[in-house]
Amino acid sequence: MFSFFRHIKNLIDFTQLDRSQKRIVFYSEGKNYWVHLEGMVRAVLENSDIPVCYVSSSVADPGLALSHPNYHVFEIDESFVRNWLFENMQADVLVMSMPDLQQYQVKRSKFDVHYVYVQHSLVSLHMVYREGAFDFFDTIFCAGPHHLKELRSLEEKYNLPKKQLVNHGYARLDAILKEAENHKNRVTPQGEPIHVLVAPSWGPNSIVESGVGKAIIAQLLSNGFKVTFRPHPQTTKFAKTQVDDIVKSHQRAALFHFEDNVAGQNSLHQSDVMICDWSGAALDYAFGLNKPVLFIDVPRKINNPRYQDIDIEPLEVGIRPIIGDVLSVNDISSCSSRIAALCEENLLYDKSNYVFNSGKSNEAGFTALMKIVANV
Repeated sequence: MFSFFRHIKNLIDFTQLDRSQKRIVFYSEGKNYWVHLEGMVRAVLENSDIPVCYVSSSVADPGLALSHPNYHVFEIDESFVRNWLFENMQADVLVMSMPDLQQYQVKRSKFDVHYVYVQHSLVSLHMVYREGAFDFFDTIFCAGPHHLKELRSLEEKYNLPKKQLVNHGYARLDAILKEAENHKNRVTPQGEPIHVLVAPSWGPNSIVESGVGKAIIAQLLSNGFKVTFRPHPQTTKFAKTQVDDIVKSHQRAALFHFEDNVAGQNSLHQSDVMICDWSGAALDYAFGLNKPVLFIDVPRKINNPRYQDIDIEPLEVGIRPIIGDVLSVNDISSCSSRIAALCEENLLYDKSNYVFNSGKSNEAGFTALMKIVANV
């Protein structure tokens, strides 16, 4: 109840803020999304005199703790207050990494606002995301060439208005690359167990919800591998029973570690190999750290049944044998040996073929954002 009144107060404070202070508004669903927005927020504050508002639906969002004379923060809920604010938003530009604008409860404002979508994953836009997830944005920042191709194909297929597309890049990947500099000399000591990061996606077919993950983790531990279990936040939320079951089964095992903060990077840098299914985290891991991924071949994560309307293979499908190996769910017994073999391989590919502005996405995003603000 107290949080509801706090959110209402923050809503009133936002609406009463002078319109000149709301040139750029960033919206974050919570702490895990700060990494996608932080670089641009800081670039605007450090390189311009344009005021910035940061609205988040989580009190734990690090973006709410940033302090700057031109920076105003507001914590709101992810239901009634947020939905009302979106419909009545008065701002020049609204930047967000939440898709499905106008599709469900979150609507475009009745006032003239320019909506910018920033990618929160490297995966393709037509299979994992719901149909129409990006149709109501004015500008879309693209992480790589595949996003450009997919969006233009979707516009042509469904006769949609052309959006402004920006060759942006991917801030999460850049953060991993930057942090990797502090770990570049890390090598698993001779005799130490291989460290496996189990980081699946979420949904009914993921390796946690389907039950496959429990068997995999048990096998790895029994064969002397070190295992960090890092479920997706949505899995922790909607499949808590399965997550708790895995943790309870292995919490006394010295080589088992449970990690519930996907915004952190320690396990990425400390591990040797990742086990995944259809999570975009696998692409972050491979492109950011040049480490292999073993994909468990559960059914594809399809949230758009019409994704084949455009004849483009999703990146997360075609990239799997390039950045690692694929293991059938009927061959789980060989998981440990496949992991060991992967760690001996030297996978060669050029990530610049898949991602724009590697290491420089924030600069590219800032430049594009300034052009948008100047023209709205």
